[in-house]
Amino acid sequence: MTPAAELLLDKLKGLADPVRLRLVALCVRGECSVSELTEVLGQSQPRISQHLKTLCDTKLLQRFRDGHYVYYRAPVRGQHGTSLRQLLGLFAEDEPDFVRDLEKLRALRGEGMDQEPAAHDDRALHHALVELTVTDPLGDLIDIGCGQGRVLKLLASRAQRAVGVDIDADARRFARSQVLLAGLPNCTLRKGDMYALPFADKEFDTVILDDVLGDAQKPYDALVEARRLLRSDGRLLLLNSIDDDTEHALRTHFSAWCRAAELRMTAPKLIPLVEPRWLLAVATKANARSAAA
Repeated sequence: MTPAAELLLDKLKGLADPVRLRLVALCVRGECSVSELTEVLGQSQPRISQHLKTLCDTKLLQRFRDGHYVYYRAPVRGQHGTSLRQLLGLFAEDEPDFVRDLEKLRALRGEGMDQEPAAHDDRALHHALVELTVTDPLGDLIDIGCGQGRVLKLLASRAQRAVGVDIDADARRFARSQVLLAGLPNCTLRKGDMYALPFADKEFDTVILDDVLGDAQKPYDALVEARRLLRSDGRLLLLNSIDDDTEHALRTHFSAWCRAAELRMTAPKLIPLVEPRWLLAVATKANARSAAA
């Protein structure tokens, strides 16, 4: 047999075990820690860990570390992601074990979380960001400085893949719970320093600098690093909170930083127009869409 056929057989064998099948079904919904999977399935940690190792060996799951925690998730893209979706498609979405496990995980993630409705300025921000996706899809999205996942939740459903990056571990854990509770399986959270991000050049179609430039010690360096991640025809969104004292300075700084970084920037928008709370601008690579700003 070819290596591809042998790997497919290994995947079929991996999913033939009911516990491993339930683990994969959970990790398709979002990235999960060993302790969460142990509690949801009611199995010992050594047994769950052994199952997870088998699933990673057969490329049914991926493993990554975030601070003190290790998380597992199903591959989203590529050959392994496609084959997994095809295999899981053979099972009904309302399979009782799958439904019960997801309900337990949601309850576990939701403990102690405040589920207040979005504030008015968030609705205005949502509307402005969604407007940007009408003609140009988000594609692969990265939200730099995602915090507790406010913008990530707004946009992830419109992206092929959504990555939230923040330096704060507590914020990442909160955001991870938020995207799971919101039913956004294409999201992942990662630890990252905005001056040196652990991603390849030109990996994303949409890059958001999410309320980080205004307080950054080296805003130009952060902008250059964001530009590195941007594909040739991609878009960089500059989003920053403002007040009456900072609006004019930020407009000036945005323009100067983009020009220095060889980015062409649109005129920044106030959100909302009445009593604005945010400044939003869109930048593209100058060599892709004419001269720099």
